[in-house]
Amino acid sequence: MDLKRRLIVTNATTVIIPLIVTVVFAMAFLFISNNLSNHDLSLENYQKQSKVKLELLNIEQSILRQTPEAIESPEFQKNIQDRLSTINGDVIILKDEQVLFTSHNISKIDIAKSLDAGNSKWGNSTVKIGNVPYSVQAVKLSLAGRSTGTVLMLAPVDLASASDMTHFLIFVAIIFILFFVLTNVLVSYQFAHRILSPLNHLKKAATEISGGNLDFPIVEEGDQELQELCRDLELMRLKLKDSIHTQLKFEENRKMLISSISHDLKTPVTSIKGYVEGIMDGVANTPEKQERYLKTIYTKAQLVDEMIEDLLLYAKLDLNQLPFDFERTDISEYLYEFVRENEPECTKNGIQLTLQKELSQPYTIQLDRARFRRVLMNILDNSRKYMTKEDREQAGLIQISLRETPSSVILELRDNGIGIPEKDLSHIFDRFYRSDTSRGEIKGSGLGLAIAKQIVEGHNGRIWALSHAQEGTSILISLSK
Repeated sequence: MDLKRRLIVTNATTVIIPLIVTVVFAMAFLFISNNLSNHDLSLENYQKQSKVKLELLNIEQSILRQTPEAIESPEFQKNIQDRLSTINGDVIILKDEQVLFTSHNISKIDIAKSLDAGNSKWGNSTVKIGNVPYSVQAVKLSLAGRSTGTVLMLAPVDLASASDMTHFLIFVAIIFILFFVLTNVLVSYQFAHRILSPLNHLKKAATEISGGNLDFPIVEEGDQELQELCRDLELMRLKLKDSIHTQLKFEENRKMLISSISHDLKTPVTSIKGYVEGIMDGVANTPEKQERYLKTIYTKAQLVDEMIEDLLLYAKLDLNQLPFDFERTDISEYLYEFVRENEPECTKNGIQLTLQKELSQPYTIQLDRARFRRVLMNILDNSRKYMTKEDREQAGLIQISLRETPSSVILELRDNGIGIPEKDLSHIFDRFYRSDTSRGEIKGSGLGLAIAKQIVEGHNGRIWALSHAQEGTSILISLSK
């Protein structure tokens, strides 16, 4: 429920509930008065009293429509008397306090009391004549010669019922006010709780977040507007947490980069320094030696450049800072071009590179052609590095196989090299990991397969390895059709 609707319901509740309770109490009061006491507060009695008051009002209006001098007319006096007799009432007509007409023999004392009652502040009071209480209503008229005419209308009244009615109205008013206040307090408390409770939780969450605790969740609660606020703040918390996580990851990568550069570059830099010192000290005292030293220095510098490039590329991939340029690519044609480009280099190194396709039909896949070529090159280079001629009786072989499953295309690059120990198989895609513990024996940055994994996952694919003991290794890549 939104706040606007809740506010409407709350305001309506503060009025409806007191009204319902007041009606219930009023009915109970009437039941007790009518059945357990002698007082008559029935609807019939109320209608009777209302009829008397209405008739007095009509007679008063009729008198005021006549000319003031009409009060001295016997016809007028008789008409007033007849109309009041229908409600068992009496009339007294005065002119300058002189009695012109009375409907019954009323003593001067009773006339004086009636006149005082008619002249009271409220213009309508009661007087007892004999043993009968009357309600007195006075009508003042201005006569000629500055004389004043007064018509006193007396109607019998049940004082007990009138008193009970007054008590009933007071009781009803007190009940309504009491429950109106009580309902307002309860509803206001509930309404405030529905708002303050989520706000208190938000305040606590803000305190936790400002203190650096980004794992404190913000739960959606309260009305619609508050839930939307909680949802937006929770999204802000998650984005802030992700931002800080990215920042920490970037910092960790920076430290790792510095550490890895200092470790991996130590060997080639030491070699470069040694050869440069050899040239400076005159060890390379022939043109042939100098040329060999310079070629070695160039090779080592090229290796350093490749290491730095791999480190920077991996850092960008790890932080999702390198965009992919996807395009629809026929995977069979793509692999055929890759084999054709790299076959001469493999043949030069005594390795046969082949392609085997087991697809029922051509498949087009979304690829970043340049990035995915980097994946294949890294796997190919890794296979060539660990394919030593001394350990092989047969010629080197790297076979690329392409097959399918109901939902994906499987790409396998299998070599017949020295294989990977089972204990190292789950770590070969980790950065800077080599199954050979001597980092200096194998050329490279140690990031080739880690970079391949990042690029494959960027294609929403999966990469893993299988070892065939001493018969080689398979690197498999699964890409969605």
